[in-house]
Parts: sequence; C-alpha cells; structure tokens
Amino acid sequence: MMAANQVYEGAIKRIEVMAQDEESSLEKDQLHEIYRQMILARKFDEKAFKLQRRGEVSTYAPHKGQEASQIGAVFAMNDDDWMVPSFRETAAYMARGAPLEKLFQRWMGDARGQKELENDLPVAIPVGTQNLHAVGIGMAMSFDEEEKAVVGFTGDGSTSEGDFHEALNFSGVFDAHSVIVVQNNQYAISMPVEKQTNAETIAQKALAYGIEGIQVDGNDVLAVIEAMNEALEKARNGEPVLLEAVTYRLEDHTTSDDSTRYRDDEEVEEWKEHDPILRLKEYLKENDQWDDSLEEYEEKAEEKINEAANKAMEVEDPEMEEMFEYVYKEMPDLLKRDKKDLEEVEK
Repeated sequence: MMAANQVYEGAIKRIEVMAQDEESSLEKDQLHEIYRQMILARKFDEKAFKLQRRGEVSTYAPHKGQEASQIGAVFAMNDDDWMVPSFRETAAYMARGAPLEKLFQRWMGDARGQKELENDLPVAIPVGTQNLHAVGIGMAMSFDEEEKAVVGFTGDGSTSEGDFHEALNFSGVFDAHSVIVVQNNQYAISMPVEKQTNAETIAQKALAYGIEGIQVDGNDVLAVIEAMNEALEKARNGEPVLLEAVTYRLEDHTTSDDSTRYRDDEEVEEWKEHDPILRLKEYLKENDQWDDSLEEYEEKAEEKINEAANKAMEVEDPEMEEMFEYVYKEMPDLLKRDKKDLEEVEK
C-alpha cells in the first residue's frame, strides 16, 4: 500500500462581536456616526425605490439589510485607499463621502454623477468583472511599494464566475494590496448560495490561491470593522485577503425582480430580526451609549435624502455629445466619426 502524507491543512475563522457580548473599542461619537450613516443609507434606499416606481429611476439595486457590511468596511478604510464596487454599493459610496445628489443622478442614468469621486471606480454591472479591476489596482500598489490598499466589493453570485477565481489567483501570485469583500447575501438573484457551492464557506475558497480567508458576521457592523482592520493591515503589506461578510438581502435583487417567487416570507421575517440597524441600536442601548438624538435623526435623514433627490431631478440633461467623451482616454477614429455624424444630424 502506497504511503500518503498530508501536504496541506487550512482553517477559516469567523469574527463576531455583538453575538459574543463583546464591547467595541470605538468611541461613543464614532458609534453614533456609524449609526447615522446606516440610517441615511436606509433612507436613500427607500427613496430610490419610490423614485423607480415613479419612473424617475429605470432600475435600482437595493442594499437594505447590507448596510453593516458596506459601511463597516468603509469605516476601516483610509481616504487614500481605493474602492472598487459592484452595482449594490450605494451605502459604501455614501460612507466614502459621495454627494447624495450625485448618487441619485447616477441611478437616474446620468454618468456625471460619478465624476467627482476620487479613488472610487464606477459601478460594475457585469457580475464579477470588478474583481479583476480591484486586484489589478492592488498589484500596481505592490509594484510601486505603496502603503495603500484597495477594497473590492462583490456578491456571492460572482464566486461562480471565472473572473472571481482569476482575480484571487493573481492577487496571491503578485502580492496584491487587495481585500475582496464578498457580501454573501444568500442569493445570486434567485439562486440560493447552497446551490452555487458545496463549500461550507465562501471564505475557504481563498485557501486554494494561497491567500487568507476570513468570515465575518456581516450584519454586525462592529465585527465588520474589526475584520476589515485586520484584512487591510495585511493587504497594505502585500498579503491579500478574501473576506466573506455573511448578510442578507431584505429586498428584491433589483426593482425588476420578484423575490417572492423563490423565497418564502418566513425566511425574510427571520432575517429581519438580524437587521444590522436594529442590532446596532440594541447594542448602544445595552451599553448605555444610546442617545435620543439618534432617534430624531431619522427625520433629518429623510429631509436630506428628499432634498438631494430633488436636486438630482432638477439637473439639466447632459448633451448627447458627452457620451463620446469618457469612453477612452484618447478618442479613437471610430468614435470621432460617430460623433461627427451625430453633430451633422443635430444641425
């Protein structure tokens, strides 16, 4: 009988704070600011949904229920770090300081809504392609020996795409300064995560590429911050990380989806009990850090969101010629001819 030796053994840790009754090291004012950001993001989500139903927005991808995964991740980032989102990271954009009216503009189909953002790439609609972009930026940081990191957001659906695995492989081989955050919200549109992979966790997929994988309670904003602090410290030293944030999408995949066709109400109601905003509110009250001004902020947040939406709707439509300007750094002859033809038609 041929002898067999074990050549590799790995493990994945899960980070939790609230579920373990641990206390956060964050100051009270920091916790309050995080709570306000989460409330503002929730109000944006609600307003965008209404605008879509009114025809002001064509399609919208809700982030309700995933505020902790996004805002917690951004809280741990530095201003000069880079962010590479998919199409559901509106809360992350808000936490990065994006003007609210610009975000509404973008969802209304106006590309100018993206122009003022630094170090943050535009949304990626194709599933998973942004993972390659994030790792490419992380490789550049490694080549230039920069003490920065890039955070790429993706969903559990992208882990079935080749781009995801290619990105992880390149990150490990080239010591990319990248953290890939998989928001495992349990569904890739209608496909439940257990039908996408037989792996117990998504985080363990990192092991095959020689990088670290971490799982975190994605509805616990304090745990997300702790996990991201660890991941970013490693990434800035050329040790890429795959971080799986286990969360839940409380709304439809997009406003063109009907999630009642593939998941039952009981499941949704059960996850509502783990709503990240409610959990942070309970944590603050249990630790004597709650302030009634936070309750009052909901009305202020709604006013800010309504004002931003109105500003976005009042913006004049862009000129048709602008759709040619930002496709390439230098406009190729083909686009020059197309632009000239359009100008002739408009005369």
